[in-house]
Amino acid sequence: MIPVTSLPHLNALLNSVSAILLLTGYWFIRQRNVAAHKRCMLAALGSSGLFLISYLVYHFSVGSVRFQGQGWIRMVYFAVLVSHTVLATAIVPLVVITVVRALSERFDKHRAIARWTLPLWIYVSATGVAVYWMLYRMDFP
Repeated sequence: MIPVTSLPHLNALLNSVSAILLLTGYWFIRQRNVAAHKRCMLAALGSSGLFLISYLVYHFSVGSVRFQGQGWIRMVYFAVLVSHTVLATAIVPLVVITVVRALSERFDKHRAIARWTLPLWIYVSATGVAVYWMLYRMDFP
């Protein structure tokens, strides 16, 4: 069993893996390797799903974590956090629609929404890692 205090580190790892898989999946589809693209994107979905479960378990157990930085970094943190939170909420239905369209082989509709879903999903994954670093790894006086 993973201790609850280790979950933020796991969450950052899962977000990093998701971002890498998304970028790799994009590269594969640009190379017209549909099978590898599909595997990467489904793996990114799995990694993001595991992240969401771990994130919820952590925050139900611990509650919210206060940012310790002061001054200009505090404004940077909240700008990243707000954009991350808003887009993290929006990305869930976008990912579901994008995946359903792909698995239903409605590729024209899949491509149309994937153009929006992919960059937003990468942004959410990357800013999730940034929030982790600012909350748990940065030292403040």
